[in-house]
Amino acid sequence: MDLFDFNQNEERAKPLAERMRANTLDEFIGQKHIVAEGSLLRRAIATDRLGSCIFWGPPGCGKTTLANIIALRTNGEFIKLNAVNSGVSDVKKAVDTARENLKLYGKRTYLMLDECHRFNKTQSDSLLPAIEQGTIIFIGSTTENPFASMTPAIVSRCRVFEFKHLTDQDVEEALYKALKSRHKGLGKMNATADADAISHIARMAGGDLRSAYNALELAVLTTNPNENGEIRITLSDAEQSIQRKALSYNEDSYYDFLSAFCKSLRGSDANAALYYASRLIEGGCDPMLIARRLVVHSAEDVGMADPRALQIATSAMYALERIGIPEAMIPLSEAIIYVCEAEKSNSVVEAMHAAQYDARTVRDDNVPPYLKDNSFGSEEDKAQSKNYKYPHNYGGYVEQQYLPDALKDKVYYTPSDRGYEKEVKEIRARKGKKK
Repeated sequence: MDLFDFNQNEERAKPLAERMRANTLDEFIGQKHIVAEGSLLRRAIATDRLGSCIFWGPPGCGKTTLANIIALRTNGEFIKLNAVNSGVSDVKKAVDTARENLKLYGKRTYLMLDECHRFNKTQSDSLLPAIEQGTIIFIGSTTENPFASMTPAIVSRCRVFEFKHLTDQDVEEALYKALKSRHKGLGKMNATADADAISHIARMAGGDLRSAYNALELAVLTTNPNENGEIRITLSDAEQSIQRKALSYNEDSYYDFLSAFCKSLRGSDANAALYYASRLIEGGCDPMLIARRLVVHSAEDVGMADPRALQIATSAMYALERIGIPEAMIPLSEAIIYVCEAEKSNSVVEAMHAAQYDARTVRDDNVPPYLKDNSFGSEEDKAQSKNYKYPHNYGGYVEQQYLPDALKDKVYYTPSDRGYEKEVKEIRARKGKKK
């Protein structure tokens, strides 16, 4: 067996996603807002004048592929590192190589750093001077928001390109190409796929082309040829090869979904709240976090307008703790719907914040003497305790001062005209409360 055979075997052993990786901008799929004809990035790549940049986007959207295209197009050297397993010594070695290439051969060096958000401050500081001086052209690739996850000094010296999820149409186009390509794809296996099978894989991949390629390859490799020697992928095959939608998310998306869930509760949209809760849980979020947020919002946004909301939310959290998923999704969904549909009032939160402010700022907060503990203290305090009016001697309520003198006229809780709080107002009126 000669070297050519070894190379062929090595190429065949690569996953379909790796074999189908685009080598030119014309082959590149998606991200038209970045690589369209005449775009800044395309012009910079074509003229080999690309400066330091960061590619930020979800998995399987083409970040690494575009970096590889740049590597093939450039006349300079190209070094690849992964932030997960590269240390300061690796960075220094790359910088030394870049400095030597520039000094001896006049060649620029591109440093491609995968998972660049994983670089700590020490590693980033070792790279910063080389970026500033132009010794290297830095190309970072990350699924996390670089403005939040990376050293600001690095980000400020790079142009950030935000990649989007590929559309279903983009993914379908790539899958059909993979089926036809004899050189890199599955063309030599005489494989075809029904349109609904391709559509299903594309839809379930959720914009992750790598996931779609893996599913198609699995379906082809595990399906027996028919009597004509043809491998035909049906919808049933596709459903088995990619059994569920790729619902993972990065840190930014996680907080976006969580924020949308909370605001949907507050906005009384049960449909949206149910969706976001399910989306978070299907993507790997701990369901207990959803339950805890639900309990908080039942008091924050519903509050005294419907006190039962807190009881139902707490019960759902208890059910989740005792029963677990998937059965506990039923009481959890019931509680989500109840909190959404309940009357809303933030009077509890406003009262809490006002009381907290005074508790922190008011210094003259002596307890009225008739409210003090009369078990101890001076004889005068014990005598004053006799001035306390026991409400039950007056039919359950009697007007008297409870707050310290400095706060005696303060009103923290004001019931709204919504839900149960209307009853609270009526009860107060019957009692003859002044505030």
